[in-house]
Amino acid sequence: MATKIPVTVITGFLGSGKTSLIRHLLQNNQGRRIAVLVNEFGELGIDGELLKSCQICPEDGEGDTNTNIFELTNGCLCCTVQEEFYPMMQELIKRRDSIDCILIETSGLALPKPLVKAFRWQEIRNAATVDAVITVVDCAAVAAGTFASDLEAIAAQRQADDNLEHETPLQELFEDQLACADLVVLNKIDLVDAETKARVEELIKQELPRVVKIVESNAYSGHSQLDASILLGFQAAVEDNLDSRPSHHDTEEDHNHDEEITSTNLILDRTFDPEKLQQQLEKLAQQQEIYRIKGFVAVPNKSMRLVMQGVGTRFDKFYDRPWKPEEARQTRLVFIGRDLKSSEIESQLVAL
Repeated sequence: MATKIPVTVITGFLGSGKTSLIRHLLQNNQGRRIAVLVNEFGELGIDGELLKSCQICPEDGEGDTNTNIFELTNGCLCCTVQEEFYPMMQELIKRRDSIDCILIETSGLALPKPLVKAFRWQEIRNAATVDAVITVVDCAAVAAGTFASDLEAIAAQRQADDNLEHETPLQELFEDQLACADLVVLNKIDLVDAETKARVEELIKQELPRVVKIVESNAYSGHSQLDASILLGFQAAVEDNLDSRPSHHDTEEDHNHDEEITSTNLILDRTFDPEKLQQQLEKLAQQQEIYRIKGFVAVPNKSMRLVMQGVGTRFDKFYDRPWKPEEARQTRLVFIGRDLKSSEIESQLVAL
């Protein structure tokens, strides 16, 4: 174990706060030399850019620095593991003398278990081990019923008729991410009251197949209370005990959970008033089944780039860095959802 690179897999649904968690770890690395693998659903690389803008990561992911960013942008990591994950891990293994640990941020649509299985491959197993799987949960979203309905009602229905399927693919994904966890970060607790938080925590405990610690975090005060010592150093060797982490997909050869869930990218060479843009995006989220909106916005008469992120109809925005002199001041947005009507999204924003 001591000779292997410890790898922390950070999973969680769309917009749960995975990227913010990693940014905090990078900014408070306590001297650790951290490499990061970023897997995104969509082609614009929004999360990778947000990590690079933390002012610790190099802009190009190269050079003799503490952190290296590697982006995987062609879909769910657990579906493309043989195409991109393996060669990237091989490159990191070659540089193991200059790396203390690796963080892997999975796509919000990724199943963590198939990724962990890849660490059983001999070429990786000899050099790296999964230190832990951390699952980040959006407390407010779960409280609103985004991923689970009445669990007692579902259990009663399934007992009445075992031949019926009463769970959505999104709920199965949420449950699989919890079932694989060594630690659950219950994020955005400041958006709900104490009673709601307790209800969500009880729901999470019902989905955990074993005793797993749950730690809390706030949406707007960041992850400052989550020290690296809480998130790193589990030494769980997750790849060796996958039998204790059940999945809805254990009996499947392959899975296609991203066939219906798609992403569409929009790049516009224009500026937007942030408030008007947010209002239009909120309308779009009500008109279509959009789970996540994220991207960068060019704002009139502003030298800073605006980051805008939305989960359902809940949005937040902040300025992350100045536009570079050679950089095109474009508005770039990624929409993730089911059966998206890309032309309608574009036409409504162009008309704004």
